Amino acid sequence: MADLEVYKNLSPEKVERCMSVMQSGTQMIKLKRGSKGLVRLFYLDEHRTRLRWRPSRKSEKAKILIDSIYKVTEGRQSEIFHRQAEGNFDPSCCFTIYHGNHMESLDLITSNPEEARTWITGLKYLMAGISDEDSLTFEEADKNGDGLLNIEEIHQLMHKLNVNLPRRKVRQMFQEADTDENQGTLTFEEFCVFYKMMSLRRDLYLLLLSYSDKKDHLTVEELAQFLKVEQKMNNVTTDYCLDIIKKFEVSEENKLKNVLGIEGFTNFMRSPACDIFNPLHHEVYQDMDQPLCNYYIASSHNTYLTGDQLLSQSKVDMYARVLQEGCRCVEVDCWDGPDGEPVVHHGYTLTSKILFRDVVETINKHAFVKNEFPVILSIENHCSIQQQRKIAQYLKGIFRDKLDLSSVDTGECKQLPSPQSLKGKILVKGKKLPYHLGDDAEEGEVSDEDSADEIEDECKFKLHYNNGTTEHQVESFIRKKLESLLRESQIRDKEDPDSFTVRALLKATHEGLNAHLKQSPDVKESGKKSHGRSLMTNFGKHKKTTKSRSKSYSTDDEEDTQQNPGKEGGQLYRLGRRRKTMKLCRELSDLVVYTNSVAAQDIVDDGTTGNVLSFSETRAHQVVQQKSEQFMIYNQKQLTRIYPSAYRIDSSNFNPLPYWNAGCQLVALNYQSEGRMMQLNRAKFKTNGNCGYVLKPQQMCKGTFNPFSGDPLPANPKKQLILKVISGQQLPKPPDSMFGDRGEIIDPFVEVEIIGLPVDCCKDQTRVVDDNGFNPVWEETLTFTVHMPEIALVRFLVWDHDPIGRDFVGQRTVTFSSLVPGYRHVYLEGLTEASIFVHITINEIYGKNRQLQGLKGLFNKNPRHSSSENNSHYVRKRSIGDRILRRTASAPAKGRKKSKMGFQEMVEIKDSVSEATRDQDGVLRRTTRSLQARPVSMPIDRNLLGALSLPLSETAKDIEGKENSLDSSFCRPTEQMEISKT
Repeated sequence: MADLEVYKNLSPEKVERCMSVMQSGTQMIKLKRGSKGLVRLFYLDEHRTRLRWRPSRKSEKAKILIDSIYKVTEGRQSEIFHRQAEGNFDPSCCFTIYHGNHMESLDLITSNPEEARTWITGLKYLMAGISDEDSLTFEEADKNGDGLLNIEEIHQLMHKLNVNLPRRKVRQMFQEADTDENQGTLTFEEFCVFYKMMSLRRDLYLLLLSYSDKKDHLTVEELAQFLKVEQKMNNVTTDYCLDIIKKFEVSEENKLKNVLGIEGFTNFMRSPACDIFNPLHHEVYQDMDQPLCNYYIASSHNTYLTGDQLLSQSKVDMYARVLQEGCRCVEVDCWDGPDGEPVVHHGYTLTSKILFRDVVETINKHAFVKNEFPVILSIENHCSIQQQRKIAQYLKGIFRDKLDLSSVDTGECKQLPSPQSLKGKILVKGKKLPYHLGDDAEEGEVSDEDSADEIEDECKFKLHYNNGTTEHQVESFIRKKLESLLRESQIRDKEDPDSFTVRALLKATHEGLNAHLKQSPDVKESGKKSHGRSLMTNFGKHKKTTKSRSKSYSTDDEEDTQQNPGKEGGQLYRLGRRRKTMKLCRELSDLVVYTNSVAAQDIVDDGTTGNVLSFSETRAHQVVQQKSEQFMIYNQKQLTRIYPSAYRIDSSNFNPLPYWNAGCQLVALNYQSEGRMMQLNRAKFKTNGNCGYVLKPQQMCKGTFNPFSGDPLPANPKKQLILKVISGQQLPKPPDSMFGDRGEIIDPFVEVEIIGLPVDCCKDQTRVVDDNGFNPVWEETLTFTVHMPEIALVRFLVWDHDPIGRDFVGQRTVTFSSLVPGYRHVYLEGLTEASIFVHITINEIYGKNRQLQGLKGLFNKNPRHSSSENNSHYVRKRSIGDRILRRTASAPAKGRKKSKMGFQEMVEIKDSVSEATRDQDGVLRRTTRSLQARPVSMPIDRNLLGALSLPLSETAKDIEGKENSLDSSFCRPTEQMEISKT
């Protein structure tokens, strides 16, 4: 966080003063929704890692991890503060702590401004990652609190740090560090010496010796040679090397001699300057003057939700969060609210409602804090004409000149404007009145075929609360419905199939329903007539015949008009079937300029631009499978938005890669749901300054290619990635290991995955190192060939091998184009110190080189282009071990086959002894290395690890020929596109 950098320069005296006040505790008022506030004593724990308070019914659970804090804001900025009357509290005494995956807010009020300032400063200092590692480790190890560590406390510390050194070696280092008169114990200063001895990086020490002519330090000239030869740095000057020595060297004697010792060299190698991610890509470096359709755009689905799609809270703070994370397309679902005020929520569900006005004000405040590139506001309009006019009024009144696009230069005729020309602008994505109505028409009918209504009319369920209806009956109904939905749904987060369980959802259902029923006055009015409430129940079968669908519409026309006053228009006829329409007012229509929402049936290839085609992932999957090249051509002129299937009631995410591979710009994900897919999304958009816009490869912007081909770009050179996995540092125990915290030291191994075009998808892994999470050494080389590096991602995963399977430790995903050659550290996402040390070499290769298939070099046939029929989900009976294991993110247990991702290739294995296979994700899985542990000292036969050129037979299936009509490409006349929620 760049805004926290200033806190790294605080004086030690100020830091200690803040820490002392925070650890002593401060009485503050804790504001809660719907209550007057509670007086509590808030304090920082002794290790400075947790914020606690008392009294609390939660007892030990009343805490917030410092690592989980997203941001700290001053004054009355949160939603809860806004609900309080002006003048109730002094703004200088107020601050809010946002924490957790769902951006929960803790709103606090101190008795005076000085206390608030102390806490804000101290918390931001801790958030900046400033901690005395030695001091923290010493405090944790000092069990009896006497300020000294004996040998047994040291042994316990070693076990906690995941270090399994021989006791003789530990005692030897202990004795070398124990130099004072009080033999048998270590003071803090002596412990620092011991810790440095234990932490000495043998790999870095040998690297230093290789460039220092066997000395224990590097001169300026030797450092420059290392940077040029190994790190591939250009323009390395003497002044730059002297700056490195000045900044990272700890010995004053070495600084005077202008040399870099082992501690300084270690500090430099572990700094951001030697991270695997190119530091230049932290800034915008791509051409931002191309049309919008030439960029991938970071997009959010149901932005307002904090959790699942049925029961979770809607919060305006979610808009602030995703915008500050770099998202540039947010979604607003608008519905008629009380008192003529439109509200935002997920229709036909028990999700809470927030005012549309508050959403717009929040977007206006945070849209351009991090960068000035345009924000797309995806309006899902379910309102009556009267409240539509209120929506238009708020948009124009709050956004003002941000909506004025009259001065935007579009360059060539019929071309979308560029992100550069739209800086500081907000684009409204929504319906637009047809041109034939004329400018004097105040309202008109528009197609609602691509509505993100997500509830098909025949699936809407009306639940009546009669006098005899009980809360238990309501909950029982929802329980049964959710269980049915889960049985029907086969869509899951492909790398973490156990991340969502029936028990977890039902627990959320129970809690959310209780909260809703307590807050809903309608439910409590049992003495009145039965009150109808629509619940989301459209998770039934999506594939309906045209005949049955038309019949349903004709039956429910009158009822639908009553339930949805904004959709008063009825039906239009097109190609022999009825079409859903809705009423749209002129004021809202005129705000839509370059982002007109259209259905596939309405597309006419007349050369116009400014249309946004919306697909659910299910329909988009079919289009990508059947018309991938034609879809890519369409995306060269227009925008396409892909949103999650209605079956994802748990707010899980689909795999965005297939749609990025087809050139789709707006692939909308549930930002509130952590997991593999959001990790890929973050990695995709972290490059180019995390501005939310990433330039598509030139081959996708002009011309076309078959993304399913075994050699999609034969005329272009390929990239060869030679990745040497050297060592790991401070790898923690898995947070949810099936063995729990029983004291086992982890047995780590590293898996590297290439994610991109199907032909590039591949995995390989190192061997296992037994009983060492502190400093395991692998020294293994993995080699990959990448056909289109511009869209490829490189994913590093660390696993703990156990007798039954494996447990996820951590991951880091980086775009291939952001990799930096040389010796680099890969810091695991969300873990402060955990990293793996690698060496990266990237070569250009020509010809038909294939991925290294294993030591035997057996041949795989080229992948075939699979159809939607043969790409059905494969269900495999799980073993008992698979049922027991609860994985924490990333990949399945050892031996478990994974269900298929979006679109994948079917790969034939030439014979049963082939060393390379593709798992059900279409990922090439190498099986050349077993997970049998091997001593670190065993030499590696590097001759076996060299790249092999494997001649493969060309059997790629030709894709279907192009058709003239885009309408027929994307949606057959007799098919109804799935109506799902964007």
